[in-house]
Amino acid sequence: MMGDMTAPAIAAVVLDMDGVITDTETLWDEVRRGMAADDGVPWPAGATEAMMGMSTGEWSTFLAREVGLRGEPGELAARTIDGMAAHYRAGVPLMPGAVEAIHRLSARWPLGLASSSPRRLIDTVLAELGVTDRFAATVSTEEVAAGKPSPDGYLRACELLGVEPASAVAIEDSSNGVRSAAAAGMRVIAIPHDAYGVAPDALELAAVRLGSLDEVTLERVEALAR
Repeated sequence: MMGDMTAPAIAAVVLDMDGVITDTETLWDEVRRGMAADDGVPWPAGATEAMMGMSTGEWSTFLAREVGLRGEPGELAARTIDGMAAHYRAGVPLMPGAVEAIHRLSARWPLGLASSSPRRLIDTVLAELGVTDRFAATVSTEEVAAGKPSPDGYLRACELLGVEPASAVAIEDSSNGVRSAAAAGMRVIAIPHDAYGVAPDALELAAVRLGSLDEVTLERVEALAR
């Protein structure tokens, strides 16, 4: 096959979870804003977007130091995750085409997950959806040095998959997520979330912008190698 021989073939696909597989970006915001309301603390402008992609330690510290919620970061993390787990027990809200995309992509490539959610919620979601065995590697930013937009989570996922980042594709919905995967040296498919979108400077880092997971066909992914 002729083509750009400098572009390596696609060896793996790594997905974000919140906002890509699960429609939970707004749930995180709802839970955190509810905690602020309970504590009588106004919600600062830009706080929602700032925390997208942060690791548990990072966003819980942000809630304590920047938002001003009562309690130490560890307590705030527990309150938040308990609130999210309660929502999940009522049913995991999915992005359109999520489970179908997981099955479609995992039949062709090793699949990874690089999520800012804590391990407890990642494992709960994948088990609830019946797709745990579809992922060859899953990483929580709790398990690396820094959350998104740092590349650490994506680099670790590629390491566990045994592939070079340049031969892997990431699927992301948020500005910090796109920045993270691009910084890792991956080709990025951006599917901006309706509620928050992707900042123009981050969108420029993506190889392609799509409207939904239904548009992430095998042909679209393979075309990124050309």
